[in-house]
Amino acid sequence: MSSALELARQLGQQFEGEMPAPAEFRGEVTVCVTDCRRIAAVLGGARDILKFDMLLDVCGVDHGEKTPRFEVVYHLYSFKHGQYLRVKTRVDGEKPELPSVSSLWQTANWHEREVFDMMGIRFTGHPDLRRILMWDEYPYHPLRKEFPLAGLPTDDGRAAAAPMEGGPFVTRPGDQPATKREPRSLDSKSRF
Repeated sequence: MSSALELARQLGQQFEGEMPAPAEFRGEVTVCVTDCRRIAAVLGGARDILKFDMLLDVCGVDHGEKTPRFEVVYHLYSFKHGQYLRVKTRVDGEKPELPSVSSLWQTANWHEREVFDMMGIRFTGHPDLRRILMWDEYPYHPLRKEFPLAGLPTDDGRAAAAPMEGGPFVTRPGDQPATKREPRSLDSKSRF
C-alpha cells in the first residue's frame, strides 16, 4: 500500500511543473496547484490515476490583505490506498473563479455551493451555483475577512424576525451565566 506522500509525488510527476513538491506536516500531505485554472485537471488525475475516489470537503480561506487573497482546499480520500490527500490552490481578483469539479464527484455540488455562498468564489461549469445557507438576494459573503463578527444589518426585513424567540428551547438574555439560562437547566415550570 502506497503512502500519501508517495501518491502525491506520483501526482506531481503526472502534472510536472504545475505544482511544487508535496509537503508533509504531522502525517498530513498537501499538494499545491500553482495555476488555479488547472485544479479540475489535477483533481481528475488524483481521482482517475491515483484512485482518490472520495471528495470529503471543499473549503475556502480568506487571507485578507495577502495576494492572492483566496485559497480553496480540497480534501480527498482513497479507499484503495487508505490515504488522505489535501490539494490547495490560490485564486485572486474581485470576482474569484475556479472550474467546478462537480462532474468528478457529485458531492462537490454542495461543497462548492457553500464556498460560493460563504466566500463568494464562483465555480464555472457548476450545474446549479446558487446560495445554500443565505438567501439568494443576500449581498454579502459572511466568511470573508471584511465581514464584521456581529454581522451586517439588512433592510429587506427577512432577518428581523426570530421565530423561536422566547420559546422553551432558546437561551434567554440576562445577567446569569449561560449555563443557568440554558433551556436544559430550567425547570419545567419556568420553561412554559
